This record gives sequence, structure tokens and C-alpha cells, in this order.
Amino acid sequence: MEWQLRKQIVDIGREAHVRGLVAASDGNISARLGRDRVLITPSGLSLGRMTPADLVVIDHRGRLLAGSRNISSEYRLHLAIYAERADAQAIVHAHPPVANGFTFAGEALAGCVIPEVVATLGNIPTTEYATPSTQEGADVIRRHIRDHDAVMLQRHGSVTVGPTLLDAFQKLEKLEHTAQVLLVARQLGRLQPLSPDEVARLAAVTEAMKWGPGEAVFKACGMQRPEQ
Repeated sequence: MEWQLRKQIVDIGREAHVRGLVAASDGNISARLGRDRVLITPSGLSLGRMTPADLVVIDHRGRLLAGSRNISSEYRLHLAIYAERADAQAIVHAHPPVANGFTFAGEALAGCVIPEVVATLGNIPTTEYATPSTQEGADVIRRHIRDHDAVMLQRHGSVTVGPTLLDAFQKLEKLEHTAQVLLVARQLGRLQPLSPDEVARLAAVTEAMKWGPGEAVFKACGMQRPEQ
């Protein structure tokens, strides 16, 4: 199992690098190894140029258990997320350029605009600014990651979590695609949010398709479910 996870992390790291979701040695990826161990990418190495042997294993205090390279400087961020989310098995921290640009402009990323994003990711919050590679970064992510699988870090990229590495990476893809669509929409004119009737129908479809609870759709759009 560990070898498979190592290979998956390497494959996802390369794909993220090729797609421009990270540059140089930006970003880090991790996956749980049982209850008290985490497999994580090392510090100072491009995600696009790793081998399975480059990854390191740490415990939930950040102590190195296996591997010859330095631990990722963002290990505190990963450990804080795992502490808050018992269901999270994998984390991808990347620097998607368009989505990241929204945080530099002080603009919200999602909102009640793109139906499939509202239904699957809900609202995509942005944390307060925190100095990268510090405990501060771990602290600001905690309250946001409890209820969201995709979070923007102010001036520092994105974090996506999931039950598998592929799921976490696909959420990253969806996040950056969302940013690209919203950017084009803003350039063409003002954003057109979903109407209350459209939100209600989307909530019904979301429940029928088992994408998630309908209440999450209303919450993402700042609404309450109408009384039946």
C-alpha cells in the first residue's frame, strides 16, 4: 500500500507541474499511512521531478520516521488538516495561478454562480494571510477546512482534501477551472448568480444524485431551505 501511495503522489506531482498548477519547488502533497503516520513530499524538490524514494514519512508531531530528505516546510499545515478532518486521507497544496490571483486581488473565488461547483465544492473560502511555512499557516486553515474540501490560502495558493489522492487532485483541477471561468465572466460583464428557484432545483438534484446534502447548496448560496 505504501509503495502505491508513493507512486500516486509522484504521478500527481508531475501532472500538477505539467499543468502549471505549481512551479519550481512550490506545493506539497501528503497521504495518511494508518493512524499515526503521514507520507509527505520533501522540501526543496520540484513536484515534477520526484521519485517514490524521495518522499518522507513523519508522525503526527512532525518527527521524521523514514526518508533521507528534509521534511516539507509546510508539514504543520498538513498535520493541522489531518487533526481537524478524520475523513481526509490525502491533501494537495498547490499554487494554481488564476485561483491564487483572486486572493491577491481580495476577491472571493466561488459564490453562487457555477452550478456544478456549488453542488460539489460549495463555497470556497479564503483564509486570513499567514506567513508561509510557519505555525501561523496551520492555525488559519483549521476553522475553514472543517467544513470545506477546497480552501484558498491568502496569497499562498490552495489546499484540497479528499478520501483519495486522486479525489484531492481533481478538486484542485476543479478549483482552478472555476477561477478561469469566473475571470472570463468578469471580463465579459458582471457575474450572474443563480436565482432562488435555480438554487432549490440544484439542491434537489444534488440530493438525488447523492453528491451531498441539499442544505449545503443553500448554505453555499447564503440561503436557507424554504419550509415545505
